[in-house]
Amino acid sequence: MGAPLRKLSGDPDCKNGTCPTLWSTADGKEYVVQGYVINDSERLAQLDPPEGETAVMVPAAVLEEYFRAHR
Repeated sequence: MGAPLRKLSGDPDCKNGTCPTLWSTADGKEYVVQGYVINDSERLAQLDPPEGETAVMVPAAVLEEYFRAHR
């Protein structure tokens, strides 16, 4: 099992607790972004993620909250 994750910021409009969120590893060397699965084939074609990678979308507010707090 990997090291525990630390919640850095989340969607301020979240009502159920499992919304898009930015996490980091305890040592701060890696980040995890929890977001909405991209099902739009045109967007996926633009990204062309390699085997083993995926992409998710998160509201701008999730990242803005984090960067505002760390200026």
